[in-house]
Amino acid sequence: MSERTAIALTIAGSDSGGGAGIQADLKTFSALGVFGKTVITSITSQNTAGVQAVDDLPADVVESQLKSILEDDNRPTVKTGMLGNEQIVARVAALLKRYRVKKLVVDPVIFSTSGKKLLTPSGVETMKKNLFPLAHLVTPNIKEAEILSGIKIRRPADRKRAARNILKTGVQAVVLTGGHLRGKPEDLFLDDTVMEILSSDRLSKLNPHGTGCVFSSAITAGLALGLRTLPAVKMAKEFIGAAILGQVISGRGRASVEPLSALHRGREQAQSIKEMKRAIQIFREERIGRLIPEVQTNIGLALRNAKSHRDVLAIPGRIVKNGEDIFTGAEPEFGGSRHVANIILTVMRRDPQKRAVMNIKYTDELLSVCRRLRFKIASFDRADEPGNIRAREGSSLEWGTAKALADYGSVPDVIYDLGGMRKEEMIRVIAEDIESLVNKITAIHRLYKKTM
Repeated sequence: MSERTAIALTIAGSDSGGGAGIQADLKTFSALGVFGKTVITSITSQNTAGVQAVDDLPADVVESQLKSILEDDNRPTVKTGMLGNEQIVARVAALLKRYRVKKLVVDPVIFSTSGKKLLTPSGVETMKKNLFPLAHLVTPNIKEAEILSGIKIRRPADRKRAARNILKTGVQAVVLTGGHLRGKPEDLFLDDTVMEILSSDRLSKLNPHGTGCVFSSAITAGLALGLRTLPAVKMAKEFIGAAILGQVISGRGRASVEPLSALHRGREQAQSIKEMKRAIQIFREERIGRLIPEVQTNIGLALRNAKSHRDVLAIPGRIVKNGEDIFTGAEPEFGGSRHVANIILTVMRRDPQKRAVMNIKYTDELLSVCRRLRFKIASFDRADEPGNIRAREGSSLEWGTAKALADYGSVPDVIYDLGGMRKEEMIRVIAEDIESLVNKITAIHRLYKKTM
């Protein structure tokens, strides 16, 4: 007999825009290897601009769906999202209690991301009275926590007081999410034994749609897979971070998080490695050794939405020359060169579409070739480098790139410098992707050969 599959059930509204609700929950379950089941409570008409209409289903219809699931299997881990009104809340709570559901995560959806009210005031009170005492975990955001606790949250101490008040309703644990805070999005976890602040970097300035749904769904999936509560919360925090980094713009309004971004990322990584190997093969065939500086060269290609050196593909040990021929001592690797990554990440902060770079040697002739090719050219002077930057290992190229971009006003095709003490002069070629980079480098090489 085959092993039982991890099951998770979401009881929530349908988001026609696909960024939150049932749609986001199912994508999250699938991404984490959990089989998802659904009970739909409401049909929302919404898009990236906001919610245009909300039509709650009759409580009898919601009850019928939930009974069908629980009569077949009363052991799923359950998550509730948008419940709409007090009648639906009461029916859902009564059935979950009758069937003795053990693991229940309540995402107390009261407002949409755009501010539309999604649960009536009497629904909020019914949720606190009837649903919270059944809950393994509740995941309010700041605004929801204020309503549920009756405490205005302005300071860290207010968050702790609010979480304690919510815990008194009978829930086993609370995660007060911090995405709406200024500064770092710190989540506060509280149960009967521990309080812990879970901090992370802010990964997007766009306040993407669906973060709450995906976070609570990821916790639900973690519990379904057998994780304890706090480890499930920590796993979900990492997961929502990846979903935010993979956010998508699907309309004219707000971006949405993408729960399947890790799968997309894996495919993009594999494709990037394939493209990098093809580029190196072209350069071997072109015999570009005369472009390689004394310190050798490297190629960097960043993933879309790259945030760290681990998101940048490069050659460990660099590309080396032997006359006109080139060789590599290692396969392309993500995180293969911090120096190259520093350049690309600095460029991407100015223009996220420019994700590829390669350094070649500097000569007056090569700079002239770049001008003849009508490349946009910027430069920086290492003599202007501040002492504190010079003293910090690996910071020079980041500073120099940022300086050149600031002086030029946009991202050029080429950034060069004339070197300094123990620093070889260099040309760095920048492009949108690896194909564009190969085209630029081969154009430089072929025109350079004609001048020799």
